[in-house]
Amino acid sequence: MYSRRSFLRTSVLGGSLSATIPSFLAGTFDALAGEAQAHSATQGTTGKDGPILVVLQLAGGNDGLNALIPFSNDDYYRARPRLGVPPKDILKLDQQFGLHPGLTGLNALYHDGHLGIVHAVGYPNPNRSHFRSTEIWVTASDSQRVEQHGWLGRYFDHACSGAEPTVGVAIGRAMPQAFAARKPTGVSLENPNGFKYVDHDDPTAGELSGGEKFYRQMNAEVGQSGGSIQSLGSGHLTVDNPRAFLERTALDAQISSDIIRKVAAKARTNMTYPPSALSANLKLVAQLIAGGLATRVYYVSHGGYDTHTNQSGAHTRLLTELGGSLAAFVADLKSTGQLDRVLVLTFSEFGRRVAENQSGGTDHGAAAPLFVAGGRIKAGFHGLIPSLAPKDLVNGDIRFGTDFRNIYAGVLEGWLRTPSSPILGRKFEPLGLVV
Repeated sequence: MYSRRSFLRTSVLGGSLSATIPSFLAGTFDALAGEAQAHSATQGTTGKDGPILVVLQLAGGNDGLNALIPFSNDDYYRARPRLGVPPKDILKLDQQFGLHPGLTGLNALYHDGHLGIVHAVGYPNPNRSHFRSTEIWVTASDSQRVEQHGWLGRYFDHACSGAEPTVGVAIGRAMPQAFAARKPTGVSLENPNGFKYVDHDDPTAGELSGGEKFYRQMNAEVGQSGGSIQSLGSGHLTVDNPRAFLERTALDAQISSDIIRKVAAKARTNMTYPPSALSANLKLVAQLIAGGLATRVYYVSHGGYDTHTNQSGAHTRLLTELGGSLAAFVADLKSTGQLDRVLVLTFSEFGRRVAENQSGGTDHGAAAPLFVAGGRIKAGFHGLIPSLAPKDLVNGDIRFGTDFRNIYAGVLEGWLRTPSSPILGRKFEPLGLVV
């Protein structure tokens, strides 16, 4: 079971292992080190080198036209007589496009060379259902096909054999569908201090809950009864052997819990983030990266983008949170020397219609701009500029110019250093986003 071997060999817990895992595991440390080295995965298991992907979901359908504004295009203002942002307020990037005034943080990133923008990202035969379109994006499926596993889950299956359970970390209450894999992996958490066995009893300070005592005792009993790390990784770990399966699950959970809490406790940041839930989540990601957690993919969500009514104020608030949080996150990574290791990829399940509706909002649309940020991205604009002329729209929507799976292929091959075809199901030409 190479994840345990790699953990023993290179865990950031170092000398504190004996306090958190069964003693019999420590006894196998030297014997397993060579074998673990031979089976190292794509990214170094120490978490101190190699690329990291941070996926940021803008849930609800972000209005791309009011995020990246084509202020020189009269069709934009004709379609949005009330919602169109006045040219004097726009943060101009060039002679055609500028950012919403709430995106001062992204404006700074753009001019610092840390922001890339892909025009009109979407897919053929777009679906306007929140649920189905999100499913298409997170599974990288065709619009008429339903996939069981997420694109990141397939990445874990194909490229992360032997990685720690923390190879994927989702900040939130539930595991994202993008992480769904043939061999389930990854963890989700809201607060590192709460990432532990949950029980109904109420232990006093300094004591373990009954559930945590039970699972830690189980881990210890494996070694005392003559079990070995090799037996935990054998073919006996199936549903036909529930005891062995539970032992492995308990060990995964214990290791993940211990390591995340220790990393978060020791990795502090002095960076000031603006007050928002998104800022708190990205600050936690920055802490875990700085602490050396062996994670390849982090997943964060920012919701509220379904702006059918009274869009102006709500969208300004959301974009202000987005820009301020990302700017602080990038500054934090730069201060700890981690920026060149991190690529941030945003996505939303769809954009909004070109024309505003009668309720001061916008309805479900199709293609929209996508943002990437980091220390080694190709800054500036990518992709085809969409036409807003009514004759060029598709049922009132922007025609997509870049398939989102071309972006995924570019991230997988250019950033995560793995072939994209086995993960995406067929060949998509990678969009070059990394220098």
